[in-house]
Amino acid sequence: MRNVVLAATTLLVGLSAGVFFAYSTSVMLALHKVEDRTFIDVMQKINTSILNGWFLTVYVGALLLTIAAVLLHLPAGRRAPLPWLLATLVLYGIVFVVTAALNVPMNNTLDAAGPVAAIADPAAVRQAFEGPWVGWNLVRSVASAGSLLTVAVALLRA
Repeated sequence: MRNVVLAATTLLVGLSAGVFFAYSTSVMLALHKVEDRTFIDVMQKINTSILNGWFLTVYVGALLLTIAAVLLHLPAGRRAPLPWLLATLVLYGIVFVVTAALNVPMNNTLDAAGPVAAIADPAAVRQAFEGPWVGWNLVRSVASAGSLLTVAVALLRA
């Protein structure tokens, strides 16, 4: 059971890290090259589209499985991967907190700007959103990559 949970944790953490990495290395770089209304329109659509069962299962499941893996490796004789799993939990916890406390509220603010055609000053809306969102997504990318590395080491130690 421990190995199955650990393997599943590695898979979900890896998939989640891939999402944040893809945004940092392609999506946001491409969107940086488009005009303001297009940027806002696409980001509003992404914010709606990403709230789907596949993403939420991976994103929340990675956290829940990491917690389960930690708990399953608490008994004596099973603790070799525990320090690495605790590091995974801390790093993925950072991803979760940054997302909930910073990126999601920024997404909600962008959505609250309304239909892109009705925004009086799209440049100001974009400026308030893009830089901070990209910066915090970089934090999520690094933290999630770190969580993938530490859970992979834990898997090797199990």
